[in-house]
Amino acid sequence: MIDLTPYITLLKQGEVVAFPTETVYGLGADARNPSAIKKIYRTKGRPADNPLIVHVSSLEQVKEFANEIPELAKKLMDTFWPGPLSVVLPKKPEVLDLITAGLDTVALRMPNHEIALSIIKQTGALVAPSANSSGKPSPTSAGHVSEDFGIDFPVVDGGKTTIGLESTVVDCSGSTPSILRPGSVSKAQLESATGVKFKESFNSKDSHAPKSPGQKYTHYKPAANVIWTGDAEYLDESTLFLLSGRAPDMPNVISYNNDLDQFASELYDRFRQADHKGYTQIAVELNENLSSHPMYAALLNRISKAVG
Repeated sequence: MIDLTPYITLLKQGEVVAFPTETVYGLGADARNPSAIKKIYRTKGRPADNPLIVHVSSLEQVKEFANEIPELAKKLMDTFWPGPLSVVLPKKPEVLDLITAGLDTVALRMPNHEIALSIIKQTGALVAPSANSSGKPSPTSAGHVSEDFGIDFPVVDGGKTTIGLESTVVDCSGSTPSILRPGSVSKAQLESATGVKFKESFNSKDSHAPKSPGQKYTHYKPAANVIWTGDAEYLDESTLFLLSGRAPDMPNVISYNNDLDQFASELYDRFRQADHKGYTQIAVELNENLSSHPMYAALLNRISKAVG
């Protein structure tokens, strides 16, 4: 069992600490401490208009930040929490603008991870964006965090994350619920659980502050150039192939036999490995025939961001 005491002490002292969740590793800071939150922005090199998600361990902590919890949001929390779903709600006036990028809403999530929940129960709510340098692939292991922030950076090593892609983000602050970022909780699952139609709003690139991480800026990019296989101008030994379907067994070809859960869990690690191994190009194929799979929209979103 990991001794969490030193990490909890650091967080209570206003420091930042990386810790595992079921999605990716988060970079945690006290959600009530402005100087701690500023350290997140400095550490990541994160734009100030990119809002943060508050991670909680109880409904009582949600009420510290949310001005109201609509019935739809309650139903989502009852169904999918703890889990890979972040819910955007109207914020209380005292919630720090550093968290919300000055918006009147706040995003909240209860992670489904024993270590994360144990930490948050002892520290109180934490803001926790992905624990990587902004723009790079998100970390799915403690080693990835150390790659970006150095071997002396405080990180709770909980092994590899299980899902491997960031949470689904849904906006419940208005009259029409919308999906701001796709994740492992799919549109079909959201609608089945609630009986309500959800609008898809993945790609806000206007001049206004985004309501969710992952909307406005370049994300998830390795140093290697990421392309779709159909757009490839050259294919040689400097190209790593990531294929959702079946393919011949070759050193530079990784195929997932239509297992999109495994594809998602390994995507960011494959991006990082490609850089370590000197590949200059990553050609990705995602079979449209798998579009009904719960992970399809999330994979398409992350790969498209890396290509873009």
